[in-house]
Amino acid sequence: MGFIAWLIIGGVAGWIAGNIMRGGGFGLLGNIAVGIVGSLLGGLLFSLLGLSAGNFIGSLVTAVVGSVLLLWGVAKFRSR
Repeated sequence: MGFIAWLIIGGVAGWIAGNIMRGGGFGLLGNIAVGIVGSLLGGLLFSLLGLSAGNFIGSLVTAVVGSVLLLWGVAKFRSR
C-alpha cells in the first residue's frame, strides 16, 4: 500500500475514531497521526487474534479499531 493510501486511511480512521469517542478529532494532522498509530495498534491486535485484512475496507476497519482503542487509552490516562 502506498504512502498516500496510508495517509488517507489514517485521516479517515482518526476522524471516525474521534467521532465514535465523542471527541470530534484533533484536526487533520492529529487525525492522521492517531489513525496511523491506531492502525499499527489495530494491526498488532488483529494479528494476535489471528485476523487479517487485505483490502482497503479491512485496513480501514483495523485502523478504526486501533484508533478507538488508542483514544480510549489516552482518555483513561488523562482522567487520572
